[in-house]
Amino acid sequence: MSTERSLDGKTVLVTGGAGFIGSHFVRLLLRRHKQTRIINLDKLTYAGNLDNLSDVQEDPRYEFVMGDIRDRDLVRRLFARVQAVVHFAAETHVDRSIYDAGEFVLTNVHGTYILLDALRAFPGVEAFIHISTDEVYGSRTGRAARETDPLLPSSPYAASKAGGDHLARAYHVTFGLPTVVLRPSNTYGPCQFPEKLIPRFLTNGLEGKTLPVFGDGLNVRDWLYVDDHARAVEAALLRARAGSVYNVSGGCELANLDVARRILDALDAPRDLIQFVPDRPGHDRRYAMDSGLIRALGWEPEILFAEGLKRTVRWYAANKSWWRKVRTRSL
Repeated sequence: MSTERSLDGKTVLVTGGAGFIGSHFVRLLLRRHKQTRIINLDKLTYAGNLDNLSDVQEDPRYEFVMGDIRDRDLVRRLFARVQAVVHFAAETHVDRSIYDAGEFVLTNVHGTYILLDALRAFPGVEAFIHISTDEVYGSRTGRAARETDPLLPSSPYAASKAGGDHLARAYHVTFGLPTVVLRPSNTYGPCQFPEKLIPRFLTNGLEGKTLPVFGDGLNVRDWLYVDDHARAVEAALLRARAGSVYNVSGGCELANLDVARRILDALDAPRDLIQFVPDRPGHDRRYAMDSGLIRALGWEPEILFAEGLKRTVRWYAANKSWWRKVRTRSL
């Protein structure tokens, strides 16, 4: 196991910290590392929401900066103040990338380049964690993907994330920079924007609307609860080896149709709310990853899907005003 880094007295820059996973990570870091400061850089696009961090906004260790990761001057001013960077900021919704890939390339590729170029200029930054996705491997028909497998993205979104991954590796190999890539599986939990599968199904079900299931509904995804995702990022920040890639899998493969049925059962809603709709272009059949490398860092998922779904259902049922307010921003 790698030597553990201390975050005491350090400042961590979190890009996209007002988003779903970023906000959970910010709260986890503030809760578990009392001597650590956080700067949250977020553009506040439709998926960024400062309400996600209302409980920490008065914490003196937390600072919010509204801005774009493509703003070179702003990024460099912030890099001069920090010792570690966790890079969540991204365009992430596959459907949106199919309609218009431009913002995905600009944010996920060019934005990542701006951050990495700043990393070259500030050797005081000891760690750079780049958050990617299992989708870069493409559809899996056999064994689970390993970190050394080729990247075969199917969607413009996945291709843009693969571009960021390649840049992070290249900056380590060429310049010796302390980059680490994490590839998590489908993450779910409270505060997720309701364009993604689980919150969309949940919010529709709570309103008695149909749940749109692509194709035959048998596309398989691995599910990871958001708190487990945040702990995996923490483990990488503390113990990952520079230049490494780590898969982060929840170990729970389910077909989308099965997820829809479980959500309706949890809501005590009729299963005939499921509505099959035409499949989307380039829809990968199955994602699966081997996460043995990050488990060797001392991480493993703690929240089983049944428990995670129960927590998520409870949160969306109790926070209708939150998701009704943000849902108007979706497609």
